[in-house]
Amino acid sequence: MCGFIGLIRHEATELQQESINVFQRQNEMITHRGPDDEGYYHNEYISFGFRRLSIIDIDSGHQPLSYENERYWIVFNGEIYNYVELRNELIKDGVQFHTESDTEVILAMFHQYGTETFHQLRGMFAILIWDKEKETLYGARDQFGIKPLYYSKQPDGTYFSSEKKAITSILDAETVNREALQHYLSFQYVPEPYSLTEGVEKVEPGHFFTVKPGEDPTFTRFFHATFTPVDGEKSKWISRIQETLRNSVQVHMRSDVPVGSFLSGGIDSSIIVSLAKEFNPGIKTFSVGFDHNGFSEIDVAKETADKLGVENISYVISPEEYVQKLPKIMWHNDDPLADPACVPLYFVAREASKHVTVVLSGEGADELFGGYNIYREPESLKVFDSIPNPAKDLLRKVAHIMPEGVKGKSFLERGTTPLQNRYIGNAKMFEEDEKVDLVHQYNEQHPYQQITRPLFHNVNGQHAVNQMQYVDIHTWLRGDILLKADKMTMAHSLELRVPFLDVEVFKVAREIPVHYKIANGTTKSILREAAKGIVPEHVLNRKKLGFPVPIRHWLKNELYDWAKTLISESQTDYLLNKQVIHRLLEEHVVGKGDYSRKLWTVLMFMLWHQIFVERAHDIEDLRNEDKTMSKLTVM
Repeated sequence: MCGFIGLIRHEATELQQESINVFQRQNEMITHRGPDDEGYYHNEYISFGFRRLSIIDIDSGHQPLSYENERYWIVFNGEIYNYVELRNELIKDGVQFHTESDTEVILAMFHQYGTETFHQLRGMFAILIWDKEKETLYGARDQFGIKPLYYSKQPDGTYFSSEKKAITSILDAETVNREALQHYLSFQYVPEPYSLTEGVEKVEPGHFFTVKPGEDPTFTRFFHATFTPVDGEKSKWISRIQETLRNSVQVHMRSDVPVGSFLSGGIDSSIIVSLAKEFNPGIKTFSVGFDHNGFSEIDVAKETADKLGVENISYVISPEEYVQKLPKIMWHNDDPLADPACVPLYFVAREASKHVTVVLSGEGADELFGGYNIYREPESLKVFDSIPNPAKDLLRKVAHIMPEGVKGKSFLERGTTPLQNRYIGNAKMFEEDEKVDLVHQYNEQHPYQQITRPLFHNVNGQHAVNQMQYVDIHTWLRGDILLKADKMTMAHSLELRVPFLDVEVFKVAREIPVHYKIANGTTKSILREAAKGIVPEHVLNRKKLGFPVPIRHWLKNELYDWAKTLISESQTDYLLNKQVIHRLLEEHVVGKGDYSRKLWTVLMFMLWHQIFVERAHDIEDLRNEDKTMSKLTVM
């Protein structure tokens, strides 16, 4: 596990020490991703910088690593869980190894199979490989986007990095990508491949690229996450799920350092912990919550841990420290993310990092197995299937003129609007007509459907639930769920592993029929049945909470002054209409509507703007490791 930065120059260049020093400072911006080791490789075309967090094979994992008499050089961020099996196959073919690392296995495979290597890798990865003989740089990002990979074309060449800040640190100023901003205000995150900084984008998951000096990268998809249901007996599906998940957890626990697990009150993390305990009975678990009624799962997590016989370490987050850490969290995120659950994830990662170096977590279960409550919506809206289109149009007009908050308004709007025109994922913040008032120089050429329309086109005619899963796995999962998972754990030099997001698990999940996923009045029905006898009974059918955060209450009370000040002081007047934002805050406070999530979306953008555009915060202070003593409660 590590972070890296790479540069392929437009033309051969004799490097000066000043250029080397600048590149080294760029690499130091991501020290938190790998505090244990650093390394560099330079030639006339290529510069690689590397930061390492030691997990496995401490003595032989130094990077950049060379292979085949220095023909190949690699920097690699991630873990390959099938590297032992791949290594053994290569040895049978006569390949000799000098280390025990998965990094050398990647290079040996690349020498044998070229870009065909990437689809054979089971794990999480962002990779750069320089082939000195062909004078070509190759790169790849894992199938689901667990590990980030940014790139940017600059005057001296094309940069690649594990974090955007390593690239933008050399820019005189960051310019806001207005198209990305419009999308952010609807999605609450910046959808890939965009970033909010003009000129910086992300390599998309399941893609590799090639680039030669002076040329632009060429991208090729090597993995496409699609759902293709296959009929089968329920009992056989349950057996396949259990077997595949057990194997995935086992390989995800390969490590020479302590492995723990996050534990909430839900079924996903409970499955992971229950299976992990089979391989490590002494596994530690970690939970967080808030001292606000209905916004803490610590008690449920404690009950789960007690019944499994594992230790649980928990932490209660106050409103004051929640806000205090927001600038540091935003700096680590690189782009604004308005998911309030990002913050508790930061705190639970901080607590875990005091005890372990690797943690398991349940991300991906909802997208693969149909876990979001909104996936039940097609069933509840079936009544509209028999209504003629003219009548639907009339009902839609009626719903539109109904006042906000009136019972039935949302139901009518959703039932009379085609799925592809209303669904963008789990969180839709601002509608396009709202952004017209909010955003200066609003561009009608860039509605949020620009992101979702091609996705719906790919799954036209499929079951509505499969369509929603497909949209989520190509937007929400990578743009929100995995972004915060990676950034918040790496902020504390903690490696996060997600056994649900394993290619072998996906092979099973993609074939499960909808009627096994959405059944018995619940979501993830087949996964819940597979969990019987594995997890404690009390978590099997609990309502999904995730990381609930009392933002709605805090913005009326504890965080009101902070929010009002941030809106007033933010230098975003050239982008946003602040009158609209102030009005939303005041109407929220007096109870005219719950505008907390919309407000939070704007507030997080303003905070991002302060840090990266206005540069109103001390970067060194944001970089410093969080050494604050926490109030631990050992359960």
